[in-house]
Amino acid sequence: MKNLPVEKNQTLNVDIIDLSHEGLGVAKVAGYPLFIENTLPGEAAEVLVLKAGKKFGFAKVITLTKKSPDRVEAVNETLIRTGIAPLNHMSYDAQLAFKEQQVKNVFQRIAKMPEVKIHPIKGMENPLEYRNKAQIPVRKVNGELTTGFFRKNSHDLVPLEDFYIQDKKIDEAIIIVRDVLEKYGVKAYIEEENTGNLRHIIVRRGHYSHEMMIVLVTRTPKLFNYEKMVQEIHLALPEVVSIVQNINPDATNVILGKTNKTLFGQNYIKDQLLGKTYRISAQSFYQVNTVQAEVLYQTAIDFAQLKKTDTVIDAYCGIGTIGLSLADKVQQVLGMEVNPDAISDAKINAQMNNISNVKFEVGKAEYIMPAWLADEVTADVLIVDPPRKGLAESFIEAAVELQPKKVVYVSCNPASLARDCQLFATHGYEVKQVQPVDMFPQTPHVEVVAELVKK
Repeated sequence: MKNLPVEKNQTLNVDIIDLSHEGLGVAKVAGYPLFIENTLPGEAAEVLVLKAGKKFGFAKVITLTKKSPDRVEAVNETLIRTGIAPLNHMSYDAQLAFKEQQVKNVFQRIAKMPEVKIHPIKGMENPLEYRNKAQIPVRKVNGELTTGFFRKNSHDLVPLEDFYIQDKKIDEAIIIVRDVLEKYGVKAYIEEENTGNLRHIIVRRGHYSHEMMIVLVTRTPKLFNYEKMVQEIHLALPEVVSIVQNINPDATNVILGKTNKTLFGQNYIKDQLLGKTYRISAQSFYQVNTVQAEVLYQTAIDFAQLKKTDTVIDAYCGIGTIGLSLADKVQQVLGMEVNPDAISDAKINAQMNNISNVKFEVGKAEYIMPAWLADEVTADVLIVDPPRKGLAESFIEAAVELQPKKVVYVSCNPASLARDCQLFATHGYEVKQVQPVDMFPQTPHVEVVAELVKK
C-alpha cells in the first residue's frame, strides 16, 4: 500500500492520546491511527507495527517509556491477550470514567442529544470474580486435556486456570471436571479435523442458591463411563445439581448444539434475582453478573414509575426476569421472546413465583408488536431489552402507534441505543434520563438504561 506513514514490522516511538471503544490505546502517526493493546492515554511507548491497513493499523508494546497514573501494575498479560479482561491494566475508577464517557459520546455523536441527563455510572464494590457462568474450550496440549481460553481473533488455546472475573468456585469446578474426564480417557476435540469429542466445559453457579450446573459439550453422543464420571464429579463438587451433555457435531464456532441429554440430577439450576426465583437451563439466557443485574433491573423499574393500573409490555423478555420482577406492582405484564425454550422457562418461572398476571408469547418482537397493535392491545409502559443490534425500525413504528406513556430501554450497546433514541425522538418521545451500569468490569462493555417519555 502506497504512501502509508507506517509499515509492518517498523519500530516507532508514539504517544497514546485516546482509547478506542474496545479499550485499545490510540496513537497517531502523521494523522494515521494505530491501535495498541495494554496502553492508556497519557502513556508513551516504543511499539512494533503488526499490521498496516488502508485507514488504520495495529501495533504492540515493546517498552512503555512513560506510564499513566491510572495503570495497574500487577497485570496478567494473558487476560488481555485472550480478551477475558482487556482492561485489567487500568484502575477501576478509570474504567468507570471511560465507560461513562462512551455513553456521553454516543448521545452526542449518534443521537445528537448532548443535553441528555446522563447519571454517573453505577460500578461494583468488588469488580472481580463476578461471572456466574463460564464457557471454557478444551483442547489437547502436550498430550493432556487442557482448559484455557482462545487468543483473541484466533483459535489457539492459551492454558489458563485463574479466570480473574469468574466466581472462584467455577474456576475450581472446571479443573476438577477436566481432571475427572482426563482420568477416564475422554478425548479432546480437534477443531481442524472436526474429530475428537470434548469441545467445551460450561459451568453455571447460582449467586444466591450456589446450585451448580455442568454442561459437557461433545461432538458425538458417545461418552463412555459417563455414570462413573458424573458420580466422581458430584462427589468432588456437592453443589452440582445438574450435569448435562450437549451434543454439537457441526464444524462451527457456535458453542452449543441442539441436543441435550441429562446425565445427572435435573436439567436446570435455580437462582434468585430481586427476591424472585428463576429456573435456568443449559440454553437459557441469564445475566452473567447477578449483583449488577439487580442494579440494572431495579433502575429499569424505578424509571418506569409503575402504577397498579398499568399494563406493561416486556419485549425481548427472555426467561421473564424483568417482567416478573415488576409484576406485583402492575395490573398485567405481556412478554414476547423469539426463543421458545426461554418462553417455556418464563411460564414455569411465573408459576414458581405464584404470579398470575403475566402472559408470554413466542415470536420475533418486530412481528408480534404489529400483531398486538392490530388486536388493539394497549400498554402504559413498554420495556425493551434487545440484543446488541438494537430495535428493528418496524418494531419502533409499531411501538409508537401503541402510544405508551413511557419506554424504558435496557441496552447492552450504547451505539444502537443512541440510534434508536433518535428514532423515538422523531415520533415525539423525549429521552428523560440515562443510567450507565457496569455489568462487565475489566472489559469495555457497558449496560445502559434510558427513560423515554411521550411528549
